[in-house]
Amino acid sequence: MSSGVSTSTDKIIVDRSRSHRNKAVSKAVRATRERLQLSTNGNHAFDRDMLAQHVNAVLQSAAAVPLFIALITGIGMYLSPSANMLAWALLMLSLHAINLLIARRFSRKEITAADTAKWRRRLLIGQVLLGIGWALFAFQTCSACGGDTYYFYKGAALLFAISITAMSSFMLRQSVLIGFLPMIAALLANAVLSRQLLDIGLIAICATAVVFFHYIGDRLYRSNLTLMAYQSEKDDLIAELEVAKSMSDEARRRAEEANLAKSRFLASMSHELRTPLNAILGFSEVMSSEVLGPLPNPTYREYAGDIHRSGEHLLNLINEILDLSRIEAGRYDLAEDSLSLLEVAEDCIGMVQLRARAKNIVIRQQFETEMPQVWADEKAIRQVMLNLLSNAVKFTSQGGEVTVKVGWTAGGGQYLAIKDNGPGIPEEEIPVVLSAFGQGSIAIKSAEQGTGLGLPIVQAILAKHDGQFVLRSKLREGTEAIAILPATRVLQSVPAFADAPAVERRRRSFA
Repeated sequence: MSSGVSTSTDKIIVDRSRSHRNKAVSKAVRATRERLQLSTNGNHAFDRDMLAQHVNAVLQSAAAVPLFIALITGIGMYLSPSANMLAWALLMLSLHAINLLIARRFSRKEITAADTAKWRRRLLIGQVLLGIGWALFAFQTCSACGGDTYYFYKGAALLFAISITAMSSFMLRQSVLIGFLPMIAALLANAVLSRQLLDIGLIAICATAVVFFHYIGDRLYRSNLTLMAYQSEKDDLIAELEVAKSMSDEARRRAEEANLAKSRFLASMSHELRTPLNAILGFSEVMSSEVLGPLPNPTYREYAGDIHRSGEHLLNLINEILDLSRIEAGRYDLAEDSLSLLEVAEDCIGMVQLRARAKNIVIRQQFETEMPQVWADEKAIRQVMLNLLSNAVKFTSQGGEVTVKVGWTAGGGQYLAIKDNGPGIPEEEIPVVLSAFGQGSIAIKSAEQGTGLGLPIVQAILAKHDGQFVLRSKLREGTEAIAILPATRVLQSVPAFADAPAVERRRRSFA
């Protein structure tokens, strides 16, 4: 019961949770993209972060504003020594201190989303207070100054103030427009009252500068908002990937444990199954051979033969499953030695010759002479040849033909090719028959069914030898299975070919 629960738990983790993880990832990405697609006027997802960045900029540039005010005051005192300029400087420093106080209180408190609008209003009020200070500066006059010097000084100071405020406060939306409205009103009042061309030009320049820098600040705000949205999307995706990775690691760990349990189960069951099978095979063979005396009933003798054949079939299935499990577990070790493909092929043909004659199948041999030996596992190569020959005989109809070829590849290796004129395999089913427990439609309809492990085992054995397995087949045209050993397995150099066209044909055949 416990093992069943564990198995179902493994299936739930490996199979069913994937859809939930995908839904979570899709939901996070969709929510972030919706934030990106919303207009900036209605998008308040990052207001708190933007205000925090504005406050950091204010605190970091806390010493810049007093220096700028001191510079303007010094130039003003040089042009027109007046107590009004000193009073204005003290007022501006006080207003700047108020802004710093608001920023410090913001930075020291844990601001929630509900408090964002309230703190935004406070920061804008601070900008308005500074704007009132610049409005008072716009009212400054110099009766002793001659010409346009003081207008030039005042206009330059106001333009610098607008630009500095725009660059340092673009994280606070509309700070330039709202903050400098008092200054625009003061300049407009001066222009209306004086009706002088210089005052009108000053209000036009400053108003244009406010509108222009408000536009620039708004573009910078939007760009920064987009960057923050992309950063948020990246963080969401990283978080989801971390969750998916942890779940994948857990699923892999459970799969490895299940695979280890499967290997242990197969290892123990091989002994448990083979022990009674040996007794079944032994006693059934004794009975069918009538070693201990004749069986009076011929039906019993026939039943004993059926038991023996069924036991052999079951033993072959168990051996195939165990071979594949050892290969998958990486425990299939090669006992390599020198061997001749020609000799192994002849022995294997002799083993299946009896079955071929029973179906009136002709096995033709096309062996190249003087083939050197190769370095391989003889038992494994025999298993490859027997699997391929057995399949060819199994799926070839009565009176058919099987051709066995052994020769050189274009790259200097050796190959074994087995071709039959059976029903063939549809091209779309070739990947299926090469997978573990995979069977094509012809094999399913055939009376001689197997486990579907023969070709995967062949493929795995050749891969252990650094070789290659090629399966070519077309429906109603037969099947050709080619096992290739690389040139590094050949124990002596490849003889030179005198027939160049023959070499080219081989190269094209096994390219």
